[in-house]
Order: sequence, then C-alpha cells, then structure tokens
Amino acid sequence: MAPIAIGFGIDPVHFGIVIVVNLALGMFTPPLGVNLFAAAQVAKLPVEQLFRFLLPPVLTIITCLMLITYVPMISLFLRDLLF
Repeated sequence: MAPIAIGFGIDPVHFGIVIVVNLALGMFTPPLGVNLFAAAQVAKLPVEQLFRFLLPPVLTIITCLMLITYVPMISLFLRDLLF
C-alpha cells in the first residue's frame, strides 16, 4: 500500500504512523480484537463487560487517529525539526 500512498503524494513516514495507530486500535476492538479476548480470558470476564471499560480509551485513540490523519504536521514535527 505504501507505493500507492506515495503515488498520491502522502509522506511515507506519515502513512506508516497512521497504519501503526490503526493496527493498535484494531488490536483491542471487536470483532477481531485479539488483545480484548486475551484480557477477557485472563480476567475471567465476558468480553461485553470488559469492552465497557475500554470505551473511553478507544474514543481517545479514535480522536488522536483523526488528528494524526488530518493534520500531518503533528506526526511529522520531530522529523522536520531534525532534518
């Protein structure tokens, strides 16, 4: 997907950061949230009850993802400062 993103003029570093944040979000949200199911197994709680406590962090990560995606300067600030 990186060559396609570069073809559309998206910075590769920015694209990588957006992909990593999306993957992190997917690790603990249903239906394929591997970490969510592992935590439910360890805590011996149903997934539905556990997800209720994860709702505020999920909303925070979604908000951050939107900011990172639509304001690339946030994720590219340090790179631009050093180079």
